[in-house]
Amino acid sequence: MWCRGIRGATTADSNTREDILQASRELLQDMIEANDIRPEEVACALFTTTSDLDAEFPAVAARQLGWNDVPLLCGKEIEVPGSLESCVRILILHNTEKSAEEIAHVYIKGAVNLRTDWHNS
Repeated sequence: MWCRGIRGATTADSNTREDILQASRELLQDMIEANDIRPEEVACALFTTTSDLDAEFPAVAARQLGWNDVPLLCGKEIEVPGSLESCVRILILHNTEKSAEEIAHVYIKGAVNLRTDWHNS
């Protein structure tokens, strides 16, 4: 078994609790489905937001999906001029038998063009 990093990103429609959680839940659910993730296989998950999103912790979405025993951490992305705004990013460290090539990284909504070389959805 390997610990593989699974990346994902999306955008929130606005800086409200509801929009941040909706975007985070949608992205996390897509990542779970694309990689057959069960919470007990997750070592931890890291969530970041751009500085314009501060109305809620995006990790709350994982708790809403039942990830109560998974260590979660939120942080801020560094501010780079011209970078995508209203962006939520997730990095899941997943214990899996899958090879690195089998991992599906998920980029949706306004983040779809961030890593066109990487994502499978």
